[in-house]
Amino acid sequence: MKGVILAGGSGSRLYPLTRITNKHLLPVYNQPMVYYPIQLLVECDIDRILIVTGGNHAGEFLPLLGNGSAFGLKHLDYTHQERAAGIADALALARHFVGGDDVCVLLADNIFEFSIRPTVERFEAQGGGARVILAGVDHPEHYGVPVFRDGRIERIEEKPAVPASRYAVTGWSRVCNRRLVASWRSRT
Repeated sequence: MKGVILAGGSGSRLYPLTRITNKHLLPVYNQPMVYYPIQLLVECDIDRILIVTGGNHAGEFLPLLGNGSAFGLKHLDYTHQERAAGIADALALARHFVGGDDVCVLLADNIFEFSIRPTVERFEAQGGGARVILAGVDHPEHYGVPVFRDGRIERIEEKPAVPASRYAVTGWSRVCNRRLVASWRSRT
């Protein structure tokens, strides 16, 4: 399984801090925010990771993360998103890296207080499809929100004015080559 970390976007809600750096490079407690998803993937024995980033500060990732050796990786891949155009656009940039392999996709600004290893293991055991990690939030209109039909995710709406659920998408555990296929099997 490969890992993709989405670290693009404009970071407008954190302005003026994001005027001088990418939001994913800002510190959270004692380390840059982007360290957390890398550590989550490494803890799941995922050692092929792609960082998707963009904007004026994309070049700051390389001196910070280098080849990934500080995380026990032999190599770390990078790609550049020309403009902030959402998750689907960022995932399209990962298509060449993923190929036909399974992939765990994490948003670089999501910090989990638990291991995602059980979710990754459940995904591997289900034999196809997708697994989406959701979190209940107070203001879903600020996030990607799943729309359910018959207990499954039909689509994900980005920052809807009228959210279809109180859940926010925190990350994906599989991307298919032609399109995102998401099935809601569990809330964890």
